Amino acid sequence: MATTVFTIANQKGGVGKTTTAVNLASALAQKKVPTLVVDLDPQANATSALGFEKEEGRSVYGPLTGHDSAADMIRETAQQHLYLLPSEVDLAAVEVELSQKQDYLIQLRRTLEPLVESGTYRAIILDCPPALGLLSMNSLAAADYLLITLQCEYLAMEGLGQILKVIEQLKDAGVNHRLELGGIIMTMYDVRTNLSRQVVQEVRQHLEEKMFQTVIPRSIRLSESPSFGKTIFEYDPTSAGAAAYKDLGKEVIARFGLK
Repeated sequence: MATTVFTIANQKGGVGKTTTAVNLASALAQKKVPTLVVDLDPQANATSALGFEKEEGRSVYGPLTGHDSAADMIRETAQQHLYLLPSEVDLAAVEVELSQKQDYLIQLRRTLEPLVESGTYRAIILDCPPALGLLSMNSLAAADYLLITLQCEYLAMEGLGQILKVIEQLKDAGVNHRLELGGIIMTMYDVRTNLSRQVVQEVRQHLEEKMFQTVIPRSIRLSESPSFGKTIFEYDPTSAGAAAYKDLGKEVIARFGLK
């Protein structure tokens, strides 16, 4: 079973990146796709959203610095087929250590290689910090596909060109030839505003073939669920947010042949 590595990255915070990482992963797991979430954000929002506390010495920090195995850090979640490699506060220091290594951009790829080659997981989803620092760049160097969460507002549009340029730079530099834009996920869509509709239309004009049909609504339930350590499917399975992520999961499975 081949493993596909996705990174959900955006240099802007508050665009539904972590919400998408955990709920998309949960939607895939519901369809019996063995899925691993790797929390690369020192704030550990994906870790807490899946019901875990930050635990010192349990993150990708040790494996990245050559002290531990990534497989030893993985936790089983409450949901079948869904696994987590948690984060911790110490992960904030890893960028300094990475910068001192010769191949500083491909350390995460090397760390995850045994997991990819084992075939244990059909999908690995990397949740990045809200900045294009070394951890995010390492995730792009390790991934097969970049999934961009784009908030339905004009300011979010400005960063789209920047992150697309980073993909080309990594490919041109020979860091990751296989990296492709896997798709754009429109988030925080407010059906009541013209602005949301206009932003979706504008992105469709330029990148329609890369956009997912599913649009994630602005939802109080989606915002609340992480504080309870639950995915939207556990917190409110009948909500519009749960329906949207279920549909997105189906699209991702179909687009990338995850079955």
